[in-house]
Amino acid sequence: MLRWVDPHRATVWVHTDRPCRVEVTAGAGYGRAGTFTAFGNHYALVVVAGLTPGTAVPYQVRLDGAQVWPQSGSGFPVSRIRTPGPGRPVRLLFGSCREATPYTMGNGGWPDVLDTYAVRLARGEAAWPDYLVLLGDQVYADQTSPHTRRFLRRRRRHHPGPVTQVTDFVEYGQLYRESWSDPELRWLLSTVPSMMIFDDHEVIDDWNTSAAWRREIRRFPWWQDRITGALAAYWVYQHLGNLSPDELATDPLFAAVHRVPDAGQMLVEFTCAADAEADGQPGPRWSYRVDLGRTRIVMLDTRCSRVLSEARRDMLPAAEWRWFTEQLTGNYDHLVVGSSLPWLLPPAVHEVEAANEKLCGSPVRPVAAAAEWLRQLCDLEHWAAFRGSFHRLGDLLVGVAEGRYTARRPATVTVISGDVHHSYLARLEPDARTGAPIYQATCSPIYNQAPHALRLGFLVGWSSSARLAAVAFARLSGSARCRIRWRKLSGPYFQNALALLVQHHRSARLSVYGAERTPDADVRLVTLDQIPLSWPDRAR
Repeated sequence: MLRWVDPHRATVWVHTDRPCRVEVTAGAGYGRAGTFTAFGNHYALVVVAGLTPGTAVPYQVRLDGAQVWPQSGSGFPVSRIRTPGPGRPVRLLFGSCREATPYTMGNGGWPDVLDTYAVRLARGEAAWPDYLVLLGDQVYADQTSPHTRRFLRRRRRHHPGPVTQVTDFVEYGQLYRESWSDPELRWLLSTVPSMMIFDDHEVIDDWNTSAAWRREIRRFPWWQDRITGALAAYWVYQHLGNLSPDELATDPLFAAVHRVPDAGQMLVEFTCAADAEADGQPGPRWSYRVDLGRTRIVMLDTRCSRVLSEARRDMLPAAEWRWFTEQLTGNYDHLVVGSSLPWLLPPAVHEVEAANEKLCGSPVRPVAAAAEWLRQLCDLEHWAAFRGSFHRLGDLLVGVAEGRYTARRPATVTVISGDVHHSYLARLEPDARTGAPIYQATCSPIYNQAPHALRLGFLVGWSSSARLAAVAFARLSGSARCRIRWRKLSGPYFQNALALLVQHHRSARLSVYGAERTPDADVRLVTLDQIPLSWPDRAR
């Protein structure tokens, strides 16, 4: 997989079947690294240096001198490393929620929009993205395919755990191989750089919803293996590739895993510390930053590091809020904040979640218990259900839009998200008078389907009558009036979708794509909407 790319360097991630020396050659660019071993599996992340800005160079991967990539006869173009050049548009293709490949799920009626985009890209019929941004639920540990269930049954003869869900690192490896090895996606990930962040289904539905949820889940004897396996697999398969070569060079864990025969126990200790952060302990930072041309991208972990105390819920711990605030200072034209969970929901849904948070803290025990039960049942745990965090993020984004963190006010501020199994664009109001426009762009799912009841709830959630009713309920619960307003500009779309955010100089636009089957059983990419995001700069 091609992961990080800057004008002169790139990182290439590989999973091999034995320990070996990995070499990557890309024109004048070259890199090599030895594999490290984790739970009996072998991986390498190779830094390729010496690349030329603004070029697209084919690359080859060799294991102990034998070329293994590109593969002959694949039917796809040769994989290339495309380095950014000055003055070029920035294109971010994003989405979330992709079940295992359709080759194993057997859902023939659901076109996989990411596979479809890959085919159109290979044919030269789609815009080439600078990065593929995957915003959560890259794999589903709790909704497995028939193929993975057969694997689990064979393996579980002497292992505890739920028979249809994965519980350790080896089983997570099966999920990633299954999801990322279908031909279209494998080629796409080999030639388009990617950045990723996790969400709940990569561990289990409702992961870290509340402190009560954590107390309950710990009663299961298989849970400790599940959480350590999930986070260790995330570190290996996703997080390492999010880091720049400079960050890799100073990362103590990345250096340490190369010094031991098998880093499994080391990763278990690391992930135990990471999981304890939700209990108030210090932990590693999964959030990260990428600068691409005149665009700054800050990806936030809104799952693992939550503060879940009933007395004070927070989407990010204090140290991470400080880190995030520091990333806002700089020289850029566009700010993109990646959050697996949408910041701006349908207004009625927002008010219900805010009211639920208030009721969960009720001193009347039956009321608090009922509210907690509803919180877990209906997944009421987005930014709106962490109300202090919701407003703190809003204050920071407004500060960016007004130019408090930059020498020149940015042209756009955009939060990109997934999770909610429908796609939409919303804009904060009133923003035309106070600074740059602030958007919520949500795109989900890539390959999944929302239940009809969920679709109806989100569709109604955008209506003004539902908002008024939800506001009344929120006031009765004691929840304070939300001090910001927003309106929907596009959507909602409930089909599988991808979004393309294009930013060039001081302009930006968002395109939303779906996939549909044709009468001849082919799948085509369709444009659901195209929306300009920026307005002309005004006198400062």
